[in-house]
Amino acid sequence: MKIFDNCPLKERHTFGMDVKADRLIEFASEDELKSALTDAVKPLLFMGGGSNLLFLNDYRGTILHSTIDSIEVTAEDSTSVTVRAGSGVLWDDFVACCVEQGWWGVENLSLIPGEVGASAVQNIGAYGVEVKDVLQSIEAISVDDLSRRVFTNAECNYAYRDSIFKNILKGKYVITYVTYRLSKTATPNIGYGALKSVLPENPSLKEIRDAIIAVRNSKLPDPKVYGNAGSFFMNPVIPMEQFVELQSRYPDIPSYPASEGYIKVPAGWLIEKSGWKGKSVGNAAVYEKQALVLVNRGGATGMEIKHLADTVIEDVRKMFGITLHAEVNYIG
Repeated sequence: MKIFDNCPLKERHTFGMDVKADRLIEFASEDELKSALTDAVKPLLFMGGGSNLLFLNDYRGTILHSTIDSIEVTAEDSTSVTVRAGSGVLWDDFVACCVEQGWWGVENLSLIPGEVGASAVQNIGAYGVEVKDVLQSIEAISVDDLSRRVFTNAECNYAYRDSIFKNILKGKYVITYVTYRLSKTATPNIGYGALKSVLPENPSLKEIRDAIIAVRNSKLPDPKVYGNAGSFFMNPVIPMEQFVELQSRYPDIPSYPASEGYIKVPAGWLIEKSGWKGKSVGNAAVYEKQALVLVNRGGATGMEIKHLADTVIEDVRKMFGITLHAEVNYIG
């Protein structure tokens, strides 16, 4: 276990705000986590790779960060494999491992930043795939009584960028391991438009991963150049009747299927149509290549990014009658 007091966070989260935490504790096992929870000064924040956080100011409390980095096969048959990964494994390292081994299921989630533990909380998704599609179970430690619990996929109450750990059980458990069930049989999911145009008819795992990495790199800024958290807003899901009305005014509005009676509309398109793509407010900006991304052009504070986000949300609401919601978590 490693303990850092008055810990600078600039290099520990992808927005790159110059903030500090009173204390940061790294744990490499469940026993170390239990020890940390016993002594930690509250409030507590459980942080992975810091790719989905916006610090509004210094954090007055204790940040817990997993460095549990094991990947192991726990079951296998002729058609599938069950893989258990530590919550501190970098998500893209896990995807790369699966692709190298010939395991299908997470290749569409290539290059998403963050760590395994956070992926299970956020139900990360991209190009027609979500973590819930392959996740089998989660192991976690209770903050209150240090008991260990295994959550099945069904118990996680997964929805679009949502899980039980973001609402009912928020702050109640710390994830230590996540188990996935992957396929040994080729099951490419390449219906997404940007992939169809660049992939052969029966692509390999590596071809899919390489294509997705290329698409993401062409649209998303490098956090080392412009601090960012990737997609800042969730794509709104609206009733079909509202979509039909909008389509009468904006015939080019794109959409994707959602649950029955609802349609998903790309937030990036709404933001671009409202005139914000590439615009700046101080050191905070809407990225010029992808309007879904807000960036720190250097020296921006968390409050500046939040102010920009709030302004974008209000302008989109006025123009389309749709309220965007941040996918990024505000801290502070």
